[in-house]
Amino acid sequence: MPTYTPAQKPTMYFIGVTTTKSSIMKVFPKWMEHFGIDAELKGIDFAPHSAPEAYREAVSFIKNDHHSLGALVTTHKLDCYQASKDLFEGTGPYTKLLHEASSISKRGKELWAHAKDPITSGLALENHMPKGYFTKFDASMLLLGAGGSSLALSLYLINKAKESDDVPKHIIITNRSEKRLEEMKAIHATLKSPIAFTYELCPTPEENDAVMQRLPEGSLVINATGLGKDGPGSPLPDNAHFPKNGYVWEFNYRGELQFLSQAKAAQEEKKLTIVDGWQYFIYGWTQVIAEVFHIDIPVSGPAFDTICDIALKAIK
Repeated sequence: MPTYTPAQKPTMYFIGVTTTKSSIMKVFPKWMEHFGIDAELKGIDFAPHSAPEAYREAVSFIKNDHHSLGALVTTHKLDCYQASKDLFEGTGPYTKLLHEASSISKRGKELWAHAKDPITSGLALENHMPKGYFTKFDASMLLLGAGGSSLALSLYLINKAKESDDVPKHIIITNRSEKRLEEMKAIHATLKSPIAFTYELCPTPEENDAVMQRLPEGSLVINATGLGKDGPGSPLPDNAHFPKNGYVWEFNYRGELQFLSQAKAAQEEKKLTIVDGWQYFIYGWTQVIAEVFHIDIPVSGPAFDTICDIALKAIK
């Protein structure tokens, strides 16, 4: 059980599993120097699905400690919010829909919870895909995995579809277990969307590959399973059949990244455009930092490129 001592300077927390291994521990001080903020980042590690009391103690400490300004929450964002939701005076637009808090911040004396993933995954998607791509081409999207990050991206696209036709007309979501698919299907059913969703139960990599083989040319395939980072392996077999001229996105940026290696092995033959989770990582952190420290952080252009360069130099 972590022990909590009052922060001596403005402090942000990282609530995760193995926080010391994350690149953010090297990147955060450099970003703070760039933003002109004298602050530090402290990790709080919990085993997945820890006791509700553990999450509640961490959130209560942040809420009541003067120099503790907020936190980014990764693996525990569902459990943390469920254990502590009565401690928050305010919530962001996606928090109650997703029943999670990936960002904890303060507004005066109020503690706020935000679910930032629909925003950050959307920013990363727009960065990776050419503008107008889904308007021009009849390409689908395959989301391997029905977890929180997959749901978040689908919500971003549902909202975008209200104002733009530059979204996939068809999104297929696969998962190894039925429960998460049914939960996602139920959430989607409450939202009006012109996007056609298909939910496929795929317990094995071979079954995921069979779904992928049905995709139109130029489709986008995303590994949202956590395999390759949180656990070993890949959601696809080594002889996976990626769509010709397709886009491949690995949500993870560190770990064994077997899915990324499989895509690279097929890159030349299938003429794939491949990206990893590095910029997703950048957006995920900068959006929460902006919330915690109440600053504006650009999401594109030269100023954003500078932020990315600082991060890359910090981890080399």
